[in-house]
Amino acid sequence: MSRYTGPRLKVMRALGTELPGLSRKSLGDRNYPPGQHGQRPKRKSDFGVKLIEKQKLRFNYGLTESQIQRLFREAKRSKAPTGDKLLELLESRLDNFVFRAGFAPTTIAARQLVRHKHVLLNGRSVNIPSIRIRPGDTIVLTEKGRKIPCAAESLVEPALSRPEWLSFDEAACKATVTRLPDASEVPFPVEIQHVVEYYAVRI
Repeated sequence: MSRYTGPRLKVMRALGTELPGLSRKSLGDRNYPPGQHGQRPKRKSDFGVKLIEKQKLRFNYGLTESQIQRLFREAKRSKAPTGDKLLELLESRLDNFVFRAGFAPTTIAARQLVRHKHVLLNGRSVNIPSIRIRPGDTIVLTEKGRKIPCAAESLVEPALSRPEWLSFDEAACKATVTRLPDASEVPFPVEIQHVVEYYAVRI
């Protein structure tokens, strides 16, 4: 399954949640599903509830279904609780680090910066958004990257406040990982147990 490239606000309305990694837009008064019958109350099935929680992760982090399944398998093999480990793995992606550091307005924009080699990881040019970050890792934008409008605007006004698991040096425009992200620091509401139950019968 390929990555979603359609209307982002429509996705957030369907899921009933604002996803900062997907879009900076707010649901505002339209906090109901899109479509002709969106404002009518609709009872969700148990499967529907679990699917929504899984889709929140997929769209916020901009992953394909196969990528999330691969991370779930890795989380399941861990000694830590599967749900918490899955969230840690998602938050530990390089493109998410670029976004949470305030270098890009969304995770999608952060992936583009990484893909086009505008991000230096520990002083080296990289172009793989899925690289796993570790404590002590640092990122900076290249001179060319800092001149990109979306990056320049995001540095002035980040989409989210920077999390406690990274430190930011404004003078050097450098972000450093101080510790691994915690599951409680995910910037949107998600019932991770529903995600675990969704995949438990499918993987």
